[in-house]
Amino acid sequence: MSDQDKKLNKDELSQVKSLIGDASGEDFSLDDILAEFGTKPASPRAVPVQPSSQGPDLPWPEAPRRPRPEGKVVAFPGVSRPQKEDEAPEEELSQESPEDDISEEAPPMEDSSEEEDEAPSREDPEDEEPSEEDKARAPTAQVIPFPEEESILSAFLKKMGKKADKYADSMFEEDEATDPEEVRRLERLIPGTDQEEAEEEPQPPRWRRPRKVEPPPPDTAPQKLAQRYARGLTGMWVRSLLLLLLTLAALAQVLIPALGFVWLSPLDDPALQEWIAVGLLGAGMLLGLDVILVGLIRAFQGKLGMDTLAALACIFTIADGITLALGSSEEFRLPYTLVCLGGLYFQLYGTYHKRLGLRISCRTAAASSHPYRVTVDEGKWSGRDTFAKWQGTAEGFGSQIQADDGAHRIFRVFCPVLLMGDIVLSLLASLGTGNPQRLLWALSALFTVSAAFGASIAYGRSFHKIARRLTQSGAALAGWAGMVRAKKGARVLITDTDLFPQGHVELNGYKVMRDFSAERVLAYTATLILDSGSGLGKLFHDQLRSMGGLLRKAEALTCYEGGGLSANIRGDQVLVGSASFMNLMEISLPQGLNVKNAVFCAINGELAGIFALNYTLHDTVFPAIEELMGEKVGPVLATRDFNLIPAMLRQRFRLAADKMDFPPVERRRELSDPDQPHDETLTALLCREGLLPFAEAVAASKRMYRAARFGAVVCCVASALGLALATYLTSIGAYTSLSVLNLMIYMLTWLAPVWLLSGWAHRY
Repeated sequence: MSDQDKKLNKDELSQVKSLIGDASGEDFSLDDILAEFGTKPASPRAVPVQPSSQGPDLPWPEAPRRPRPEGKVVAFPGVSRPQKEDEAPEEELSQESPEDDISEEAPPMEDSSEEEDEAPSREDPEDEEPSEEDKARAPTAQVIPFPEEESILSAFLKKMGKKADKYADSMFEEDEATDPEEVRRLERLIPGTDQEEAEEEPQPPRWRRPRKVEPPPPDTAPQKLAQRYARGLTGMWVRSLLLLLLTLAALAQVLIPALGFVWLSPLDDPALQEWIAVGLLGAGMLLGLDVILVGLIRAFQGKLGMDTLAALACIFTIADGITLALGSSEEFRLPYTLVCLGGLYFQLYGTYHKRLGLRISCRTAAASSHPYRVTVDEGKWSGRDTFAKWQGTAEGFGSQIQADDGAHRIFRVFCPVLLMGDIVLSLLASLGTGNPQRLLWALSALFTVSAAFGASIAYGRSFHKIARRLTQSGAALAGWAGMVRAKKGARVLITDTDLFPQGHVELNGYKVMRDFSAERVLAYTATLILDSGSGLGKLFHDQLRSMGGLLRKAEALTCYEGGGLSANIRGDQVLVGSASFMNLMEISLPQGLNVKNAVFCAINGELAGIFALNYTLHDTVFPAIEELMGEKVGPVLATRDFNLIPAMLRQRFRLAADKMDFPPVERRRELSDPDQPHDETLTALLCREGLLPFAEAVAASKRMYRAARFGAVVCCVASALGLALATYLTSIGAYTSLSVLNLMIYMLTWLAPVWLLSGWAHRY
């Protein structure tokens, strides 16, 4: 900086100080000072310049600033640049010199002559330091870079960042505005509830042929059905025993030669042995005539089953035996009398047990004129099918109990295939191989092996054992249609009377506070409890009647999540609930009050009465809960008694309340509403109170469904494999391999799993 410049700066600074430090003491504004020096004030839309960090009073004079070189200046977006008087508009400049466009990173252009004279060489700018004149020439104003175009990703991230900051600010504001002590108080007093899961959208069903809807049987009264099924049971039992004796006689006829013993004369004659076998089978067909006739009649009705195949097996076997006895066989062999008699015996045995189960179920259903109906309501809770118990009539029970069972329904689909296979493969194994004399033998062997022994046992024996167990607890299954619905049930609704039936909640005593009358307090409390539908209604109503009191008319009844009720009675604001509810409503309770289960009543904000209760959990509740858990059916507490919450059940009775769903108070009232719609298909009828009959019916329906389906599938597999094996052996004429004893062993082997399964279904 030259000495002349320093002198000029010093003179200007002294003039400014003289203006500011006038003797009059008057302050001057920035506009006055700038007007004195002939400078216009900055535009209000201009970008403000950051003030210097050195402060306004400098200990040394400021260096003179070089005027900004003229050139094309790119204004900041959104800010208009002040235009000088002698400056042409931007549009005119752009039209006159279109080639003078400057990029966004280019510095302001200076005069070329000045650059050639004043600018030093910049061959190596990193090694050279700027001179004092260059520092003086450097602009002191803040340089604003030209904004670059944002990418889509950066714009999206910036937008999401702003939203996150805004949400965080509002979250902290809410957190600061919330009293943590009040939050902890509400969490302690209000029990936690479970929320429903979002229902899954039903998947479109796969294309399938629509099933033919059969007309249901007439809805006969259960009492009449019980009398009908009781007829002929004794005769059926006697005939089954006689069939068993004939089967043992046929077994002895086969075992004696197989063990190496020799028949004495005249029993050693082969023709006589064959006639004996024909006689045994004929006697067996007479004893099991009802089974044979039912099988043939069902075939003409389009309901062909295993009983039809068993009837045809007996007919072809006795024809084959007669042919053998007449001496037209190639070698000595016995007909399949033993296997056919065994098949008839097990068919009659299974039918007998099924009729016993039907009789027991109908008698149980007729024991009550207003039984509880058990149905499976679709999507009742959390989008899952739920078992519900509600009081009604026995309507529909008689129609469902008479319908075909699950095993027969499977056989009606599979047995026509077996029938066609038996006929076609018998023709191929005999006529197809050039041995027409084997036709009756092939038909007898194939039909006999197709009629599985466990066909009637798969459902009949299981149903009898389950019905005999359920009648002890007062429950009866309503046929196969209810079992099919039960397989989808994943939840079960449990109400107040399920956990604590009448007589299991007692009133230990009550205390009336202040100047309230006992009749008034008890009447107010009983009115609210009865109107809410709580299980305590009968208890309080009976106590009120014993005192000669009358119920009141309540208005604006409200149920609270905190465990209480409120209503207006004759202008009084009445609160009824638990101790936690009174604390929640800021009703002062007596000091040292130690009542675990009680009902409190407050009138117009003052505690009016305390009713101590004694809850007694029946011993059958624990096995009932275990049965439901064992079948993977989750309990849902649809209780209306405000004392019955998961914490109370867990602490007082040690129930697995953490595995039970506890809906909000609105949903609990909806789920326990006696007028809510239910499914039309009946699963079971209950004639007793309590949770045990309900749980027994739920578990039995699920186990019965699995046992019948699995047993029927095993029978179908046994028939299919036996048909294939018998076809091969008859085609090659292997009489020894397909002997009567070998075929009997095969049939008994496949009977074993069905027999064991039918005896396991009722053990839970």
